[in-house]
Amino acid sequence: MPRLFVIRHGETEWSKNGHTGFTDIPLTENGVQQVKKTAEELTGEGHVIDPKNLCTVHVSPRQRAQQTFKLLFEHVPGPLPKHVLDEDVQEWNYGEYEGLKPKEIQAINPGWKIWNDGCPGGESVEQMQARVDKVISKVREYHRQYKEEGINTRDVLIVAHGHFSRVLISRWITFPLCLGTHFNVEPGALTILSYNHNSLDEPALNGLNIAAL
Repeated sequence: MPRLFVIRHGETEWSKNGHTGFTDIPLTENGVQQVKKTAEELTGEGHVIDPKNLCTVHVSPRQRAQQTFKLLFEHVPGPLPKHVLDEDVQEWNYGEYEGLKPKEIQAINPGWKIWNDGCPGGESVEQMQARVDKVISKVREYHRQYKEEGINTRDVLIVAHGHFSRVLISRWITFPLCLGTHFNVEPGALTILSYNHNSLDEPALNGLNIAAL
């Protein structure tokens, strides 16, 4: 069955310190090493993420995601896999809460939860769900063409962000967006989404937080 691979970018200063947002900041050196270790074990010919099986890669335009994508394949001979920079896979827009830690947001708005309340001046829950559902529709069309028409190759890869990935997992398996709070997605780790029972009508979560130890 076709698969969707989702990789969260490696560690940044903000992900390490608990800040929120989608400001364009680079990986830390530790984040670079996280991704390199994951790449050595998971990407390349004969590995889980085999470039010859990728029909497309969608990469967030933020530099931490682009760095992660390049690091994933820097040890693999040949050019980078075919890819597009896709604003639809960027992080949740925090609007007025950009750059704040959760405790700082609670001081401003006690009881706030992004999963239920969205972000003032940024993306609402409805807007985030619509954006992620749009991405899922594109991926499922790639998968349908592969499975039913023999077009394209097997897999799609998305290189993105923490909250985006958690929302994507929830929506892929047809859960409400708010259940994303129960999925932990580590920096530099791989999520695998696919299907049960050889059926495109049964989307499934196959693997979470797969990474080098």
